[in-house]
Amino acid sequence: MRLRYELLGCALHGHALVGTDAATVRAQDALLVREDADGLRWHRCLRCDAWEPRAAPTTPDRDTVPGPDEVEVPLRGRPLRDRFVLRLIALDRTVHVVGLTLFGTAVLLFATYREAWGPTAGQIVGILQAGLGGPVGHGGPTLLVEVERAFAVPSSTLYWLAAALLAYAVLETVEAVGLWYARRWAEYLTFVATTVLLVPEVWELTHGPTPTKILALVVNLVVVAYLLVAKRLFGLRGGGRAEEAERAHDTGWPAVERAGPGTGRLTAS
Repeated sequence: MRLRYELLGCALHGHALVGTDAATVRAQDALLVREDADGLRWHRCLRCDAWEPRAAPTTPDRDTVPGPDEVEVPLRGRPLRDRFVLRLIALDRTVHVVGLTLFGTAVLLFATYREAWGPTAGQIVGILQAGLGGPVGHGGPTLLVEVERAFAVPSSTLYWLAAALLAYAVLETVEAVGLWYARRWAEYLTFVATTVLLVPEVWELTHGPTPTKILALVVNLVVVAYLLVAKRLFGLRGGGRAEEAERAHDTGWPAVERAGPGTGRLTAS
């Protein structure tokens, strides 16, 4: 069963109806509004094509139903599908931004204040390790040894790591904003950035797969496939021209006219 994004849009934002405030309904308005013998009006949703009953307004704000030139048609069809998918990817990138920013800030603070934190951190880790029944001391793979290794990393390395993490957070922010507003350049940027990440992700899986690593790889593969095939990047399947033609076909008043008044459903509220 094909998912109708128009129904999802109406579930989130309500039906897009016009002429609910009109005093009279004319025969030429039948594409958008109909009035039955009992005076009940049926309004067609410009997004999902469903028909919804409404009583005639007791205090109308206008004389007639607005014409095509006055109607703002909401997104529908493929453009609406793309908006939902791209914004879902943008939300995924936003999660990355939060994680990268927190991690980068933590590394930066650690590099700045670790000399002051060193003795206290060692004591705390030692107490926790002893309290949990783990090995105590500096021999073997203890938690204390790992903490000491972290404190032994050169400051320059930590600052470079923090800079790289924060820079990547900025890149992901740019991706998220561009995808949220459906910018074509953001689709290319996301494709390249995600494809580059596939190499280290596959390498990580070969050295110890975990559910989180597998899920991250699957999500990125789906993103890459969607951008490449559905969004026709790099000239695939007709490229940008075919993409624009697809959008134009499902956008504006002509899309409403093609759907026709008979294709919707009469739904009682």
